[in-house]
Amino acid sequence: MSVPGLPGCWSQGKTETEAIENIREAICEYLAVVEEQLSGKDIREIEIAI
Repeated sequence: MSVPGLPGCWSQGKTETEAIENIREAICEYLAVVEEQLSGKDIREIEIAI
């Protein structure tokens, strides 16, 4: 399994249930690394209405 919105975030498992649990963990770890890398940085968010 992969997460197209998170480049390089993928996992696998012996069963579909295991693969889903593993991808959940991979997503959490991916986001923790992103949060750590952005710690102390100025972040600007821009909301765009369509």
